[in-house]
Amino acid sequence: MNLTAAPPPIRGLILAGGSSSRMHRDKAALRYGGQHQLDRAFDLASLHVSPVFVSVRASQTGDPTRAQRPMIVDSFPGEGPIVGIRSALAADPRVAWLVVACDLPFLSETALSQLLRERDPAAVATAFRSTHDGLPEPLCAIWEPHAAAALSSYQDGGGQCPRKFLMRHGARLLDAKDPRALDNVNTPEEYAHASSTFDTPA
Repeated sequence: MNLTAAPPPIRGLILAGGSSSRMHRDKAALRYGGQHQLDRAFDLASLHVSPVFVSVRASQTGDPTRAQRPMIVDSFPGEGPIVGIRSALAADPRVAWLVVACDLPFLSETALSQLLRERDPAAVATAFRSTHDGLPEPLCAIWEPHAAAALSSYQDGGGQCPRKFLMRHGARLLDAKDPRALDNVNTPEEYAHASSTFDTPA
């Protein structure tokens, strides 16, 4: 890409298309401090980029938690967050996407500010390095427009894991100044523990 040109603008994408199978209830509708988890992620991203969209499967477009926000519906076959990311990149090939999973209750302005400040438009993505295993965290990351073609080839070859994609394609990795912001919540036990730190109980 032409590094002398202005970097592509950034839009926001909140990933909310999962089945929440381990939680046994819709993670997007979980409440922390009286606010739906999806709304919290959406509002936080909106402080930094605009517009922001919610990534959904076709079967979720009528869901009240999601339908009140602008949506990008999965437009590629397959399952998982890679489909949502590809669908956003296809919806507007000219822009980069700040991609955030909806199940990050401790996501902070500190984390998003760092991600945007240290973005590398020449990389396929800018992501945090996991404090647990040092691998890329693809679901709190900025995905650049030129990642689209490589993602297509990766999925056509059977790849489904965005983390493995970033490992293969050399994302810019950051050491998070707020590591807790990347802690996700997948089970009822994790939700009970996480929600106890907010104003309202689980």
